[in-house]
Amino acid sequence: MNHLDFVTDLRPRLPSPVQEVVDARFERGGVRLVLKRDDLIHPELVGNKWRKLVPNLAAAGGRTVVTFGGAYSNHLRATAAAGRLLGLSTVGVVRGQELGERRLNPSLERCVADGMRLHFIDRATYRRKAEPETLAGILRAAGAEGAYVVPEGGSNALAVRGCRALGEELRGQADVVAIACGTGGTLAGLAAGLGPGQRALGVPVLKGGFLGDEVRGLQAEAFGGPRGDWRLDERFHFGGFARTTVELDAFAGDFEERHGMTVERLYVAKLLYGLVVLVEEGAFARGTTVAAVVTGAPFGAQPASR
Repeated sequence: MNHLDFVTDLRPRLPSPVQEVVDARFERGGVRLVLKRDDLIHPELVGNKWRKLVPNLAAAGGRTVVTFGGAYSNHLRATAAAGRLLGLSTVGVVRGQELGERRLNPSLERCVADGMRLHFIDRATYRRKAEPETLAGILRAAGAEGAYVVPEGGSNALAVRGCRALGEELRGQADVVAIACGTGGTLAGLAAGLGPGQRALGVPVLKGGFLGDEVRGLQAEAFGGPRGDWRLDERFHFGGFARTTVELDAFAGDFEERHGMTVERLYVAKLLYGLVVLVEEGAFARGTTVAAVVTGAPFGAQPASR
């Protein structure tokens, strides 16, 4: 089955809609805000997960797909759902051996319900999973030798090229396209797809200052070198991945009330909060149109429409 077969079978909503949002905080700065509703692409393969997974699933050629994630990984859930929808065998390698000795949380329960076989490993081994010998050992222990391996977060050259379409869909629709970043693959592809005069802004949800090198490396792997105009603002991670605060939750709740949409807390809320701060700081010239990419929905929530 090729890439186009998967697109047909999964019946995505593409291009995803662009929705204008009237928000006084942006209007005061002379900035127009639009939302790129990638959360409406597919009810189970939400947003950038669809864009990154489909090319990799096609490349797997029917083999078992092995991928990696933490206890609440959106990527693991999306891979499991794709396996169920397409009849593919999936294995999720989960960070934290101790988690296999406890009752599964709702996120991992969903993976199992969708047919994913979970394999738990200790955190030290997980950190070395990209090393060939360590990876081979993990696959042997999981009974998945010969499987097709998708990296944590789904970011590799195929995924980056898949995300280039996101930028292409936004050509001529915004001056700045902003996106929350985990592993950097979506930003790498997005920036490559934008047109002349457009720029991409990444808001990392992890702390550590490593993402710039990751994005450059992914673009080199996918395209042979740098592509597009992009930068990162690393101030809005709220303590790191899966970390939130009372302030962030209150902000997200207020945005939901203002605009009648659910706001995913771990990525999308941090992006929108960062954009409000940047507008207040005068980071965007008056007359700028900013597109915020809504890459996901809260776990358990269904998109408002398809």
